[in-house]
Amino acid sequence: MYEYFRGKITAVTPYYIVVEVGMIGYQVYVSNPFRYQVDEQNEKKVYIYQAVRENDITLFGFWDLSEKTIFVKLLNVSGIGPKSALAILANDDHQGLVTAIDNEDIGYLIKFPGVGKKTAKQIVLDLKGKMGEKLVQDELIGQQGLEISDHVGSNQYLEESIAALSALGYTKTEVKRISKQLAKFSGSSTDEYLREALKLLINK
Repeated sequence: MYEYFRGKITAVTPYYIVVEVGMIGYQVYVSNPFRYQVDEQNEKKVYIYQAVRENDITLFGFWDLSEKTIFVKLLNVSGIGPKSALAILANDDHQGLVTAIDNEDIGYLIKFPGVGKKTAKQIVLDLKGKMGEKLVQDELIGQQGLEISDHVGSNQYLEESIAALSALGYTKTEVKRISKQLAKFSGSSTDEYLREALKLLINK
């Protein structure tokens, strides 16, 4: 089982990044690919979770140990699969997630794609009171296409962030709901646009 890779980021797509380690390029699925930058000169540490199924081996990557810890805990909840867990992690307010779970805020949790009321209640049941302290510890250790062309225009960062939302499982309707507001955002990277989009989706 892998703990982390230290390698060069050679590709970034809406669904995954490619981490080159020892002349081998690993396809790694992450919650926000555009948080990473293609850099074939410098190495980046990416924490890894390897999921093994009968006919498939998939690698999931995380910016720090905190993200990986939350991901593993979410996978232990009935009704939460890797895609849903990544979508939850894409919103970088992880402390907000912990607070919502501890406060039994079902309304907050069902805003994530793939999470209905039943699953949200299961998250609370399984994880309430079990994430906060470990999350803080891990943060210290691990510091670190949808058709809405009317609003996208020629903004590459906006287009890529929308593609990433689709990869996370958000529907066309959900993205359209925040597209006008997102189009007014002045960011300097796809990562910034994606973070803003996730905040809008969660807070609306």
